[in-house]
Amino acid sequence: MDKDNLHLYRRRFIPDELIYLKDDKILKLEDNLLITSWKTLNPKTDFASGVSAFFIDKNWKVSKILDHEGNLMHWYCDIIDCLWDEDANSLTYEDLLFDVVVYPNGMAKVLDCDEAAEAREKGLITEEQLLKGLKSMNELLNLIYQGRFDRLEAVVEGAIAEQQD
Repeated sequence: MDKDNLHLYRRRFIPDELIYLKDDKILKLEDNLLITSWKTLNPKTDFASGVSAFFIDKNWKVSKILDHEGNLMHWYCDIIDCLWDEDANSLTYEDLLFDVVVYPNGMAKVLDCDEAAEAREKGLITEEQLLKGLKSMNELLNLIYQGRFDRLEAVVEGAIAEQQD
């Protein structure tokens, strides 16, 4: 994959959409790691931008969410599946609907399990996708509960530091 010409897409099931993330800046691209910086697609009053690490082999997207002054608000973890198209030099990440928010005090909150169930009931995602999402979320939660989320934070912070050098 060519980092400078990579086309990044986000596929959501609820709502049903495929968005070309043309303004996301790719900071790093390695075998199982993609790191991007971005601004919100639509202006928001509560946050402005972030930096996301795609742990492709783990099916996690871990995002540092920043307010309008560039301060950490929280970490937002999407459970995803990545689809590479080498011919088109593109990566589409599918949001498998399960999310985990990790607050600066270490508290974690699981979100959108009901959306994942609804998506499966309506045939929007396959049983395989649902099971992949559950297993990936479980692995992420175990890492958080074991006090090792800082390892994921360090990957994002390291990419930010490299950009500032």
